[in-house]
Amino acid sequence: MGTLWSRSGSSLSLLPERQRSERQEEDSDNTSLDGLVRPEDIAQFPYVEFTGRDSITCPTCQGTGRIPSDQVNELVALIPYSDQRLRPQRTKLYVVLSVVLCLLASSLVAFFLFPRSVVVVDDGIHSVTVLLNPSGKNVLMNMTSTLNLSNPNFFSVLVQSVSCQVLYMKTEIGTQQLDSVTTILPLGHSQVNYTVSVTIGSSAPYVYAFCSMPSIKVHNIVVYMRTTVKTSYMVRTSQNSLEAYRYIDCGSNTTRYRADGQHRSPPLLL
Repeated sequence: MGTLWSRSGSSLSLLPERQRSERQEEDSDNTSLDGLVRPEDIAQFPYVEFTGRDSITCPTCQGTGRIPSDQVNELVALIPYSDQRLRPQRTKLYVVLSVVLCLLASSLVAFFLFPRSVVVVDDGIHSVTVLLNPSGKNVLMNMTSTLNLSNPNFFSVLVQSVSCQVLYMKTEIGTQQLDSVTTILPLGHSQVNYTVSVTIGSSAPYVYAFCSMPSIKVHNIVVYMRTTVKTSYMVRTSQNSLEAYRYIDCGSNTTRYRADGQHRSPPLLL
């Protein structure tokens, strides 16, 4: 056994080597408890409730350290009033963002689902087939017209019906109605052709004489056409009405009209 000389102030003391080794072991134990090994070692120990003179057993876990599963929905945690969780941050920012998002969503829904009227354009009369009946002094004509339909909505539109009424001198000479015509796709276009058969007879006998007069090259008469288009989409039903005066060549031939009002007359059908 050796000895260790130590100076403390002005005095000298002899420390046995065995006491020195014991102190080194105690220092190493304290270092291990204060180091990285200490939390791992503590985690290995089970929950133990230390009861003494001034302590009581926890009434919630009964000293087990665990909450019974059947009491999870019954127990209430008490949080101090000064706890930061009771004072959420950026509350105004979240409220403003929520309001802006709601307004944006409602605007988009209103923009895409707001119903718009279907655009109906009369493309005019494309062809007229004329038949003169000498025995009955009648003028029979089949007029084919075209409608251009445009759907500005973001959903499909059903064209329920297309009806047309033709008048000559305030007298009805022909009608036509088509049901369940077509369905127009979202932001789509469609074209509808319809033919109206008209007869001008006893109510205007001079028309037959005028249309069959060989000395006149162009036998134009004026008719009044009223066209109604009914459409339905979502829970709304709309109606578009078109009214126009049309010139028709009744000289036993077929006449083709263009949308700009000009017409081309093919050779007479003899």
